[in-house]
Amino acid sequence: MNTQLHIVLHAPDAEGLQRARMNAVNALRAAPHTQVRIVANAAAVTEALDTPHEQADALTYLCPNTLAHLQRECRTPLQVLGEPAVLALARLQHYGWAYIRS
Repeated sequence: MNTQLHIVLHAPDAEGLQRARMNAVNALRAAPHTQVRIVANAAAVTEALDTPHEQADALTYLCPNTLAHLQRECRTPLQVLGEPAVLALARLQHYGWAYIRS
């Protein structure tokens, strides 16, 4: 039986991104084999781009629609989703990831 957890933390705003970052770090500290992704869209994208977070940036995926709307480029180690955040969130849930809105 595979008991590995898969958690997607949805951050739609700056405060949500801060909570998602803390939740991701705490989850990985308590259960290192957990797979965690932070999906940021809307106002959280600006926060992610402007305020680096050493531990959580590599786990953070940005909405390509929000990036285009903001006319901003992604920075490493942040990643860009291959589809709009709404679809990525639905797809991850479909594949069994636990959704948590931060």
